[in-house]
Amino acid sequence: MSKEQFVLQLAQQLSGRWTIPILLALENSGGRFTPLQRQLDVAPARLSDNLKQLSDAELIHHLTPQERRHPLLPEYKLTEKGKLYREAAEAIRSSEAQIGHGALSAKAWNMPVLVALNYQHGHFQEIRRVLQTATPRILSTRLDELRGEELIVKNIVDQPRPSFVYELSSLSEKPIAVLTTDLSSLV
Repeated sequence: MSKEQFVLQLAQQLSGRWTIPILLALENSGGRFTPLQRQLDVAPARLSDNLKQLSDAELIHHLTPQERRHPLLPEYKLTEKGKLYREAAEAIRSSEAQIGHGALSAKAWNMPVLVALNYQHGHFQEIRRVLQTATPRILSTRLDELRGEELIVKNIVDQPRPSFVYELSSLSEKPIAVLTTDLSSLV
């Protein structure tokens, strides 16, 4: 897997409303379910589902009753892979703060689209090809939303035939370039 593919995959795996907040808050809550739920202000069922997904992705480890500080209280800890992803989550949060448009990673495909544009994949089909599992509908929706927030620019080119080309706006160009460098340094 190339660095570019790794960075795009990492950006996609960290997309979603609760993924980054859980990774960043897990250790502060002592790894326990209830303090984590209170800290994030998330419904227990939603948190449980997200913790299961993170556990299935091998980012966190659900401790057995013998490993826990209290056998009846659910407890989690980051795996080595999870610690790497937490560093990536911190880099994404930093770039989101620099851009100033809130938690862009909370919506699936926002960050992968921005990272793909940073890698100079400007045509719709190029972006779709490098993001692999993004459907045309979600990709079109995200491109329109990001354009509406003035994070990307849509231009028309004449050669070899008229088509649209997307690129990062001046607002997002530098933070996304730094993010891409930070994520590729984790390889």
